[in-house]
Amino acid sequence: MTSTTAAGLPAPLLPLLAERDLDAPLAWCAGTPVSARTFLADVAWLAAGIAARMPAGGPVINLCNDRYAFAVALGAALVRGQPSLLPPDARPDTLARLRQSHGDLVALTDEPSLELPGLPRVLVPFGAAGAGGARVTTAGEGAETTLAVPGIPAELHAVSLLTSGSTGVPQPHAKRWTTLCGDVAAAVGRLAQWIDRPSMAGLTLVATVPVQHSYGLESSALLALLGGAAFDSGRPFFPADIAAALASVPRPRALVTTPFHLKTLLLSGIELPPVELILSATAPLSPQLAAQAEAAMGGVLVEIYGSTESGQVAARRPTVSEVWENFGGIRVRAEAAAEGAEPAAGPGATERFVFEGDFIPQPTPMADVLELLDDRRFRLLGRSNDLIHVAGKRSSLGHLNYHLNSIAGIADGAFWLPDEQADAVVRPVAFVVAPTLDAAAVVAALRQRIESVFVPRRVVHVAALPREGTGKLTARALREFALAQLAGDDTPVRVTHEVPLDHPAFAGHFPGQPLLPGALLVAEVTEVLRRVPAMVARLGAMPTLAAVKFLAPVRPGSELLIELLPETGAARGVRFEVRQGDTVAASGRWVAGATAPAPAEHG
Repeated sequence: MTSTTAAGLPAPLLPLLAERDLDAPLAWCAGTPVSARTFLADVAWLAAGIAARMPAGGPVINLCNDRYAFAVALGAALVRGQPSLLPPDARPDTLARLRQSHGDLVALTDEPSLELPGLPRVLVPFGAAGAGGARVTTAGEGAETTLAVPGIPAELHAVSLLTSGSTGVPQPHAKRWTTLCGDVAAAVGRLAQWIDRPSMAGLTLVATVPVQHSYGLESSALLALLGGAAFDSGRPFFPADIAAALASVPRPRALVTTPFHLKTLLLSGIELPPVELILSATAPLSPQLAAQAEAAMGGVLVEIYGSTESGQVAARRPTVSEVWENFGGIRVRAEAAAEGAEPAAGPGATERFVFEGDFIPQPTPMADVLELLDDRRFRLLGRSNDLIHVAGKRSSLGHLNYHLNSIAGIADGAFWLPDEQADAVVRPVAFVVAPTLDAAAVVAALRQRIESVFVPRRVVHVAALPREGTGKLTARALREFALAQLAGDDTPVRVTHEVPLDHPAFAGHFPGQPLLPGALLVAEVTEVLRRVPAMVARLGAMPTLAAVKFLAPVRPGSELLIELLPETGAARGVRFEVRQGDTVAASGRWVAGATAPAPAEHG
């Protein structure tokens, strides 16, 4: 492939792979090594397959779950000069919006059964597959193995990371190939230095975060392709799976994870294989948890700071210092918020914090409040939308959660600030997963750590918090959860629920037109009901389904709004509706007692 600039001169090229031994492993698929040389053959084979289905050079959607299949699909698109769209999910409405905004698209997927309405697919038959976890053999296996490392035009639009905006509509963040290369190059030297190695060569990465997420992309697939490391192709989630994945790859090795996954892993009590490096991002990590992780796995723990817009810009070792230091030639400065722009500290503040230089294409403000020590070092005080005011004092939910989760005995916890009320001081509420601590013990520990006005007047014990797969706890999910936990006897409750694309019920209902069976839809409503203490108090532990009507099919990836509506009167029942947008998918009624359930009606 040749490329020229607007002036007709040869465009600068950057390699698909950093300089490395092409016969050494680039990936591990269920314990089987895959060399960089085989990767190049697989890329060439898949690029030919894409060309057969999509002669034009428009974007492709990379929906591969297996990390090696994802990397092959990314490489094939780059070789063909096509950008890859990386959506946060594969829900039908997400894919429909991408088709509306980008026109004709082809989906690259390693899941033959994935529902892709209106989208042609190219199957990516690589990675770990089948019950035995064996790597799939394809035409790529027998292809030419003396292929040169392809050069990719530096200014090529390589990927668009699509994060879920506040409206739920994916917001695109386009990245050029030179930006992605620079992102990794700025970080790799510091990371290698922290683990006393001359480079990342030989280090194998095991990641719990999805590769379509900016952190997962940078710190697994790209850190291998462009930083010289190797990666495990899976995405282990449960502690036993994480331990098994680490044990399946040779040392030196690294765990790429989040604070939530890390805490769950350490609390499991499972014996963990030693690692040289632990990378963490997406939320601040307490020094206590960092110290526990380093002691349990023997490696250096490094936190990464950045955003989808900027890429990874800074790092710190929390067991050594609370100060973050920028990567490479990146600088940070405070600037007055422009008129009409949202300052980092929210309404009423006057400045925001901007990162620039090195690989960052243009000055990029962060949605955080920082304390600058100089133009390369800073302390992170909290997210801009985390800032709260109580009785004239200001703090951040991130700061409060940091101290809450530092308390021994708390497995997980989060502060929540209720809506303001006229002529009243609103106090924060703390939700904790802490089976061995009572509320008084939590409050006493917090009094030693935070200002008294932020100490919660109410501590609510819960079984779990509604975190996403990456460990993030979104503001919407926490608000819905908090309102459900604190609801009064006659308060309606509304909870959103996303039907998983890979729900096991879809396998037999029905091939080609999967839908969620009515009984399982009722089970989802039951689970919501049982998580609302006021509803349990009203109906008892074994409520009776008095009536139910199914009105519309529920498909994979559907986002449902489940509404619980307490009735007035002596019966004290609870009506429910399940909505998909403006459509009512199901409705019914629960009552207390244990009589035979009513037959279902289908409308």
